[in-house]
Amino acid sequence: MTDVRVPTLGESVTEATVATWFKKPGDTVAVDEMLCELETDKVTVEVPSPVAGTLSEIIAAEGETVGVDALLANISEGDAAPATKEEPSPAPKSIDAGASDVKLREEDSGAASVDVMVPTLGESVTEATVSTWFKKVGDTVAQDEMLCELETDKVSVEVPSPAAGTLTEILAEEGSTVEASAKLAVISSGAGAAASASAQETAPAPAAAPASGGKDIEDAPSAKKAMAEAGIDRDAVTGSGRDGRVMKEDVAKALAAGTTSSAPAAAPAKARAPSAADDASREERVKMTRLKQTMARRLKEAQNTAAILTTFNEVDMTEVMAIRNTYKADFEKKHGVRMGFMSFFTKACCHALKEIPEVNAEIDGTDVIYKNYVHMGVAAGTPTGLVVPVIRDVDTMSFAEIEKGINIMGKKARDGKLTMADMTGGTFTISNGGVYGSLMTAPILNPPQSGILGMAKIQDRAMVVGGEIVIRPMMYISLSYDHRIIDGKGAVTFLVRVKEMLEDPRRLLMDL
Repeated sequence: MTDVRVPTLGESVTEATVATWFKKPGDTVAVDEMLCELETDKVTVEVPSPVAGTLSEIIAAEGETVGVDALLANISEGDAAPATKEEPSPAPKSIDAGASDVKLREEDSGAASVDVMVPTLGESVTEATVSTWFKKVGDTVAQDEMLCELETDKVSVEVPSPAAGTLTEILAEEGSTVEASAKLAVISSGAGAAASASAQETAPAPAAAPASGGKDIEDAPSAKKAMAEAGIDRDAVTGSGRDGRVMKEDVAKALAAGTTSSAPAAAPAKARAPSAADDASREERVKMTRLKQTMARRLKEAQNTAAILTTFNEVDMTEVMAIRNTYKADFEKKHGVRMGFMSFFTKACCHALKEIPEVNAEIDGTDVIYKNYVHMGVAAGTPTGLVVPVIRDVDTMSFAEIEKGINIMGKKARDGKLTMADMTGGTFTISNGGVYGSLMTAPILNPPQSGILGMAKIQDRAMVVGGEIVIRPMMYISLSYDHRIIDGKGAVTFLVRVKEMLEDPRRLLMDL
């Protein structure tokens, strides 16, 4: 048996996503024949077969994130596959599943028992919460079919079935906290394989097959949640994912088209009989998600650790709005993305950070680390909580590249597909509370960063310009900063530079 593992992905690239499998279990493969394709944030990597033989097992399914040297599949070489003669009972075997460690042991009945383990959760993540089980004890499962979803303080992790068989035991119930490499469930795989092999001899048992062309296809967890919240039947939504898998966008399209059959009207929010004598009967206790718990802890740590101050200013948005209105159609036609205000603010901040480098620095013990690059965090609210995806090297990007980067990260945030790498390494953050109608905001630092810019809503106000009262579109902006490293002069100067470049965008072109 030969292992197929993730190759070296390149400098500073530590993980990839399995994009496409060109072969399936049971297929014959030749040496150097392409087995699958991996996608990183920079390149696409093809994985060739290291030997000739038969692809016996796929460990990492399409869409799964894998690290360098993680196990992708197993290949049986030459005559290794047919050599299953009556031999003494083998010692318990171990299948290294890379993303989800699986241990295989033989039971007295001859059926193989497969342990479903917590997959690798990412650097510095040691535990997760079991969010949702898609299967229950006794259900038949296919290999790579989604069993459950785990929630960490950063991202959601899907756990696929390592083998085909029957789910015989669930060890970690929904809501329980599990550590990395803990056992989640047990699958009995031998009996399931034997049953399918002798399907012609015995009465066919109903095999819980989903309605997608004979394959066991698990819909995206975000789509399942959206369908449950909207009360939509699975059959009323047409899946656009691989093999008919329903994605979150499919649910939104079905709702917009009005083609979904409304769920029974008898399932609104839990009705509770009002009781004036007992207020507790009219309360609902909901456990915080791990994301919200982590966000609360980190924000409180920032307040306890940093000396946070906030300074304010206001920006006349007349010139930026005029440029946007003049060129937005041409901009979108050429670049395929809408021109927003975030690219202007990002550019202005990059220029100001070069002049006031301490705003782009961080404290490490008794040292100050100055960053000669800008990785911009863009705070975004999602149904599961606040996330701050990072757009790297924005100081080298054009307006169009910045807008595209923001759109990509925003979509990943809404779909719950952000990875650990997407949310680490930021040097400065912009938070736009104006999209929710905030008139003035004083955001909390995103540690270990030393500064965060707050944007508010644009509102017409009476301003005195050249001795006359005129109506101008004004926005309050703020800078929350760590006074341990940034003094008042630096903070005010930074905000004034941002104001100057937004009120006269030509300064951005001339680097003034």
